[in-house]
Amino acid sequence: MTLDPRITERRNPRTANIDLASPHEIVDLMNAEDRSVPDAVATQRDQIAQVIALTEDAFRRGGRLFYVGAGTSGRLGILDASECPPTFGSDPEMVQGIIAGGFPAILRAQEGAEDSPAGGAATMDEHDVNERDLVVGVAASGTTPFVHGALARARERRARTAFVACTPLAPHLLANVDVAIIAIVGPEVVTGSTRLKAGTATKMVLNMITTGAMIRIGKTYGNLMVDLRATNAKLVDRSERIVAEVCGVSREEARALLVDADKSVKTAIVMQKLGVDRERALQALAAGGGVIRRVIAGAPPPVPT
Repeated sequence: MTLDPRITERRNPRTANIDLASPHEIVDLMNAEDRSVPDAVATQRDQIAQVIALTEDAFRRGGRLFYVGAGTSGRLGILDASECPPTFGSDPEMVQGIIAGGFPAILRAQEGAEDSPAGGAATMDEHDVNERDLVVGVAASGTTPFVHGALARARERRARTAFVACTPLAPHLLANVDVAIIAIVGPEVVTGSTRLKAGTATKMVLNMITTGAMIRIGKTYGNLMVDLRATNAKLVDRSERIVAEVCGVSREEARALLVDADKSVKTAIVMQKLGVDRERALQALAAGGGVIRRVIAGAPPPVPT
């Protein structure tokens, strides 16, 4: 096989005979390869932190985070975006995933869609991307035309941009990027199957970007998810437990606080800690940039024992 400059497309000599392996040997081979993924992601510490800061800035300016990808990369962006509202109580518009081929490509590959830079550019126009937004291209191989077309148009529309890949990129591919996160995980267990190590690395990076940015804008109190709303039985239970723990009150008192706070955990905590009504709690949170610790000085959340 001709050597491909993209590491994600090269053959892995350690798994060359995997088709002769037993089920246990396949598990061992894959597990051994996967162990390298966290270390590869760790090499991008500074770059990931930069993208977290860019995302926080976008959110605080009323902007949005867009992930743009194709195939596995696109699906991972959609997955991360779709998990933000139930986790952090965020508006679904705040983090959005765009995949080449549109909605049908989530479940079934849309051949050829990823090869169109014009298609990627068009999505930026369709979403009215602007200077408040951050657009993150996601492409394990680093070369997907749809993604690069989107990034180029995003720059034209004055958005900030970043890239997540798992192979080194040529300088001309970085021309439209403010920050590049390159987690080199090496050749895949099955050649070119970037849903494996590259997909795992990408999922880790995207988790860090959104979780880090959401923490920075006050979606947690300590490590507790406090910007959720009690909209189903599981979340009702979680909300009551969080309010009871943080405020040192009974379940019944926590339940009453949540009713008065219109089911908002964050608002209920501030109401109880400051001894104010919902309206004044909301005002205090707005003044503190949504961060509870800025509103309730000297009252750190309890640390589990």
